[in-house]
Amino acid sequence: MTPSLPRLTRTRAAQLFADESGAATAEYAIATMAAVAFAGLLVIIMRSDEVRGILTDLVRRALTVE
Repeated sequence: MTPSLPRLTRTRAAQLFADESGAATAEYAIATMAAVAFAGLLVIIMRSDEVRGILTDLVRRALTVE
C-alpha cells in the first residue's frame, strides 16, 4: 500500500509557495551559467585575428615613448 499525499488546500499551497529555501542556490547557478557563457563569448572574440591585432597595436602605442 502506498502512502497517500496530503490534500492540497489553499493554506497548504500558500505554505509551499512561500517557502523560498533553495532559491538563492538557483539564482547563483543561473548567474554562474551566465558568467561562463560570457567568458566563452570573450574567448571567441579574443581569438579573432582582427581583435588580436587591435589589442597588440594598442599595447604597442601605450608602451612607445616618443
